[in-house]
Amino acid sequence: MQKNEIIKKIITTSHYLYNKGLVPGNSGNISIKFKKDEFERVAVTPSGLSLKSLVEKEIVIVDMEGNLVYDSNMKPTSEILMHLNIYKKRKDINSVVHTHSPIATGFAFAEEKINRLEGFGPIEEKYIPFVDYYPPGSTELADAVSKQLKKQDIVVLKKHGVVAIGKNLDEATLLSEFIEESAKIQFIKTILMANRF
Repeated sequence: MQKNEIIKKIITTSHYLYNKGLVPGNSGNISIKFKKDEFERVAVTPSGLSLKSLVEKEIVIVDMEGNLVYDSNMKPTSEILMHLNIYKKRKDINSVVHTHSPIATGFAFAEEKINRLEGFGPIEEKYIPFVDYYPPGSTELADAVSKQLKKQDIVVLKKHGVVAIGKNLDEATLLSEFIEESAKIQFIKTILMANRF
């Protein structure tokens, strides 16, 4: 995809995630890695703005060290280091979606594991793996998330949210949705089972 197409895709997906309730308020961030003149670039949502109403000029383009490639009044998301670390460790991945979806994030705060359900690839592990809590935007969080995602496609950040990755933005977005629905099913099941006694 060309740069303009990538930016439009991020805008469309940002609005979609907000309308689905996966990135309330100013939470969440997404990015796409792409090549421009043989150099790797990352298009990413800005810091401090809701994904609800982003426009094309607010998307930020950085190099793989986080430096701005084009002049912009916007700063990249405070989680940019996490995105870049993931791309450096996973050369096969071109998109990152970080959500604060309410039910999955509730599990993250309660430190309750979310079961992997059928519907998004083979079930090789019973639960979605956790990443220990580190302050948002910190080097420690970026390192911990990228390390856990070396062999995973999604992780739950304790007391924080969810990070999903994919070969493209649609794949990462679908996985983010699926995990929220998985958490919802598990939550409903827990309530129904408790009412049996």
